[in-house]
Amino acid sequence: MHLLTDITLNGFPLWVVALLCVGVFFASFMDAIAGGGGIISVPSHLIAFGNLPTPYALGTNKVSAAIGTVFSTVRFIQNGYVNWRLFAPAIFIALAGSAGGTWLQHRTPDIVLKYLLLVVLPVVACITLRTRAWPDEPGEIDPKKQTAIVWAAALVIGAYDGYYGPGTGTFLMIIFIRLAKMDTRHAAGGVKIINLSSNVGSLVTQLASGYVYLGIGLTAAVASIAGHYIGAGLAIKNGSRIVRPAVVVVLILLTIKVVSELLFPSFWA
Repeated sequence: MHLLTDITLNGFPLWVVALLCVGVFFASFMDAIAGGGGIISVPSHLIAFGNLPTPYALGTNKVSAAIGTVFSTVRFIQNGYVNWRLFAPAIFIALAGSAGGTWLQHRTPDIVLKYLLLVVLPVVACITLRTRAWPDEPGEIDPKKQTAIVWAAALVIGAYDGYYGPGTGTFLMIIFIRLAKMDTRHAAGGVKIINLSSNVGSLVTQLASGYVYLGIGLTAAVASIAGHYIGAGLAIKNGSRIVRPAVVVVLILLTIKVVSELLFPSFWA
């Protein structure tokens, strides 16, 4: 233990970095299956970074998040679970929505959205629990209607991502499956494409701003790659059997996060 205390990375004890990597692994594993990994990884970085300004935690988190997401995205692409006709345009639509959400965030108190989420999250969770069959085959839907739903979701949830963020991938999964009638695997593949683009865009911004401990970020990226690779493999192999319960867990964690932000705002400041 003495050795772990003496060795540091970017000024942090090695045992702190090791614990951070454990949190990043579980966050990435969950993110690859159902989205919402930031609900675990962001608090892990905030705790590890102690009293340092929050942007350093958020910026360093984006290093492992972006690199790990590449590996889960590639697995879905290799297995043919990305509909490029739908999701290539959705990437740019989501980025536009995210920019709009960020603009709105600067002009309204975020507590408004947090109270709204306290109403919305139980409803979403109820819908998820009541839907016993998450399809492993696509449903019947007019292609134009499906396109409209996917692109509208990319815009609206992209705006949510820019405004607040946690659970973005999970909300997209639910919309793609419930409304756009996509099968679980193709929905997950589409979510990965959108998440990857937003992660890369955010990482570039964070690197340019200097709020990144690159050594820690790259070390945590190893854990993120492992989590994303294993999680994506399980999602591809098991489909709805693992994705549906994972979505429920993410919704519960997101509810806990929102409540904790309202009760203990100093921790998230």
